[in-house]
Amino acid sequence: MVNTCPQEFIEFAGSLADAAGPILQQHFRKAVPVDTKSDKTPVSIADRDAEQAMRQLMANRYPDHGILGEEHGIDRIDAEYLWVLDPIDGTKAYLAGKPLFGTLIALLQNGVPILGIIDQPILGERWLGATGRRTTFNGTDAVTRRCTNLENASLNATSPDMFAGSDNTRFETLASKTSMTMFGGDCYAYGLLASGHIDLIIEADLKPYDFFALIPVVSGAGGSMTDWTGNILDMQSDGRIIATGDATILPQVTSILNA
Repeated sequence: MVNTCPQEFIEFAGSLADAAGPILQQHFRKAVPVDTKSDKTPVSIADRDAEQAMRQLMANRYPDHGILGEEHGIDRIDAEYLWVLDPIDGTKAYLAGKPLFGTLIALLQNGVPILGIIDQPILGERWLGATGRRTTFNGTDAVTRRCTNLENASLNATSPDMFAGSDNTRFETLASKTSMTMFGGDCYAYGLLASGHIDLIIEADLKPYDFFALIPVVSGAGGSMTDWTGNILDMQSDGRIIATGDATILPQVTSILNA
């Protein structure tokens, strides 16, 4: 693992976001055909075309790098450098005309995320996290806020529907001990956490392309991301995620989620 993400990768990741953004802008709040994937989630031409545009840039610039994309699959999964793409994280929000989705771009080196971007092309907002540097929001430093007690924490989750059975019981117990609970936002909520507006995010069904880009963004702003047991996130993670702006509350959170 490198200590500092190379500048050339940071600049290239920005060009990927720049390529996807106009495609998403073109189709936003327009009538577009929508298909339903095998996992019952929607996908549109905007998802597919935005990912394809990024993949083409990668093929031209880094043909030996691997790619894991939500819409167009896997190439060279065992490569030292693996780009992980989610062209629209929050497709339901996108299709509803809500500017709370985002394009997620991650770069892993030997399985470890060293770079992440959350790009919101409608609002013109971008969070960039990379190893060896502070997370930025539109070019200025992003910093999480202090929150040492769970009772003072604002809690966010993408949807209550992701929590089933005992997971739902644990989530509700945790929510009852926080100052307020909100739903929605997908990856955008993690940008808000990195910028000090949300204290805690709990999720239960994320895929690698949903969370790898978020890790450098959150950690580079002073926060932390783990699974529900407090362990690091990797390809084998079960999709149950904790993101904290202040890691002081992590033991309080894990004790409830694993009770």
